[in-house]
Amino acid sequence: MLIRKLFKFENAHIVRDCSTRRCSENIHGHSYKVEVLLESNYLDNGQMVYDFGLTKLYIKELIDSFDHAITLWSKDDPAYIEAMKRYSSRWVELPVSPSAEQFSRVIYLMVERVLACTEMRNGEREVKLHSIIIHETETGYAQGFMEDAYSELMGKIALEDIVFSEQVSLEWSDPALWKKLLKGEKLLNPQKV
Repeated sequence: MLIRKLFKFENAHIVRDCSTRRCSENIHGHSYKVEVLLESNYLDNGQMVYDFGLTKLYIKELIDSFDHAITLWSKDDPAYIEAMKRYSSRWVELPVSPSAEQFSRVIYLMVERVLACTEMRNGEREVKLHSIIIHETETGYAQGFMEDAYSELMGKIALEDIVFSEQVSLEWSDPALWKKLLKGEKLLNPQKV
């Protein structure tokens, strides 16, 4: 069984070295839609693959990290990165360029880590991430699967290389959430949301 949960965020970026000058030479923003597709052969005690209410916890918090923020590529011009961090308190720095394709890979890895660290409490079994779809515009999207998320051909992404600004982490329910996920610490799902 496959289920889908939709999230949204507003974000600014530059996609260096792409063909379109408007995208590669100018800060611009998008109203992103993120589809998280989960799958399992089992249903939980409520006869669901995974309660949509549970996705509003850690998964939504991490996706919301990009909302009203600027996403930076760590290999961009250091002066540009420094200026953006100086004048914006909400930023995320990635080891890959913030294209829709790379967003799908990054968010795949983040959600996968959340699921791996989550202690299920309502009979959920073998809940896996199927894919992430990032709608950058109404007419264009990228869909990333496990093989894409781990593809060396598309650029290696280490979770440790994803950096969130202090302001972003202070807005999480637990400001140490990302550090805990990087260490593989268990997250306990509540029995009721």
